[in-house]
Amino acid sequence: MAAATGQCPYLSSDFVADANGEKVTKVMISADQPHPACFFYSFGNDKQLTVQVYVGSAGAATALVNKAAPIETSDKADLPGGWSGGSEATATGAVFAVSKGGSAVVAVTDQKQTIKAKQVVKQAIAALGL
Repeated sequence: MAAATGQCPYLSSDFVADANGEKVTKVMISADQPHPACFFYSFGNDKQLTVQVYVGSAGAATALVNKAAPIETSDKADLPGGWSGGSEATATGAVFAVSKGGSAVVAVTDQKQTIKAKQVVKQAIAALGL
């Protein structure tokens, strides 16, 4: 849940605008620590992209990914370094979610192309050194 207006500590608004294809007009962040969820908005106060980062138990990381991109419906998603999960188009956009050990990164976009969410997840993982 978005808690305050602020800059995302691991994704710049410029990167998100380029990756998702929409101008970022506002950024909100959650109170979660050590990595807050980031909510990027576009015109008309529409949420265009949400990114959630989890660090904790492996079971919870896998469960978070499976909730965002259920194994039964999503396409298998893998990233270099042992990250795995799922991606799929949704009624309102697309999701790309992966975990590795006790870490998970989930991106939900209002765009139908999962590649956009994938680019955001890759950048978040790199920026956080996960």
